[in-house]
Amino acid sequence: MANGDDDPRVYQALALPDKALEDGGVEILRLGIIKDELYVSALPAFTAPSQWGEVLAEVAERLGAIYAAQNTALDKKDVTVQIAEAFVSEMGAQPVKAQAKPKAKAKASAAKSTPKKPAAKPAARRKKR
Repeated sequence: MANGDDDPRVYQALALPDKALEDGGVEILRLGIIKDELYVSALPAFTAPSQWGEVLAEVAERLGAIYAAQNTALDKKDVTVQIAEAFVSEMGAQPVKAQAKPKAKAKASAAKSTPKKPAAKPAARRKKR
């Protein structure tokens, strides 16, 4: 009890990342669970609220990596997909069924008769930290 871990009145906050301590920055989102209720503090940091979708997607990817790093039986991509599926379900979206992949034979014959176009360059992404 010396560190307060046993005391329910002590809020157990996460430590700031070393990079934040070195370079500074701004906290845009804080989540906490208090008596089984989710509490959220957020800074409306973006001009377009839709930009939060990009942030939440990156959070899901990073959570996938955290879970996979802590449990070798888990795969980062699988965890990220599970999070994304739970998110869209909570938002009330209907599940989308995956489309069947075309048969390899049909794909190969189409590739022979259709000239290939050069691949488009991927869209730039924000730098991952």
